[in-house]
Amino acid sequence: MSTLAHTMMTAARSTDSDLAGSGELDRYPYAEAPPADRVGAPSWEGAGPELGRVGRRAAGSRGRGLHGQLVQQLGQMIVSGDLGADRPLVPEEIGQRFEVSRTVVRESLRVLEAKGLVSARPNVGTRVRPVSDWNLLDPDIIEWRAFGPQRDDQRRELSELRWTIEPLAARLAAGHGREEVQQRLGDMVEIMGHAMGQGDSLTFSRADAEFHSLLIQVAGNRMLEHLSGIVSAALQVSGGPVTGCERPNDTTLAQHARIVDALASGDGAAAEGAMRQLLTVHPEVERVVPAPREH
Repeated sequence: MSTLAHTMMTAARSTDSDLAGSGELDRYPYAEAPPADRVGAPSWEGAGPELGRVGRRAAGSRGRGLHGQLVQQLGQMIVSGDLGADRPLVPEEIGQRFEVSRTVVRESLRVLEAKGLVSARPNVGTRVRPVSDWNLLDPDIIEWRAFGPQRDDQRRELSELRWTIEPLAARLAAGHGREEVQQRLGDMVEIMGHAMGQGDSLTFSRADAEFHSLLIQVAGNRMLEHLSGIVSAALQVSGGPVTGCERPNDTTLAQHARIVDALASGDGAAAEGAMRQLLTVHPEVERVVPAPREH
């Protein structure tokens, strides 16, 4: 198999562990809430201190080590409803419960605030924000919702969003074909075929995510390009049918190949139709989106 395929079989997703500056950390002071304000404070029952056991996978925006794992632990607890809206989060208590430093706690809260999950205000402290304030397009939140009580809604919403984004991206991409991108898309189909033959679902899913991300990026629409992370997150979410791509078979592979052929010939209508067919391979999705339209 090609070097590219070998690389995809062995490479782990890169992570981003940038830390906040010291000034930002001061926004989450210890002992920020007086005892009277701690009424209704969250119970940490069931939240184990061994952060190494936390989470199903390391997502890129969470970073490595204790900081990334604490972000995941707290994020999952908020999204699952274990830490409800307007509940106070006292950094000192978090640090003691999870046996991590104040720097780790403060940086983790900063990341969660950027995702819209918590807010830190003077004289009020750090509190969980309502769902309406969350950045629901954040890849981490997409994954946490997909494993929580909102899993069915999350998968349905992802399917509907992909049905809106990707057929249009396929049509536009046919008018912006570049030889190197065409080659890369063809490589992804080849890798998917090889991985399917080897029963390697991990490599298949990585090549699949790369394929769809490339397709959106080559569409020539910068606003669509910003949504490529959502598609990648949708493809990486496991545990239930989001598209036919999650269950590798000859049909899904053939649909990917059809898209590549349509792009190579500059046929936008065919590329759009092939993408719609791909997104309705699985019956679970067909209940959400309409049947592919005729061209």
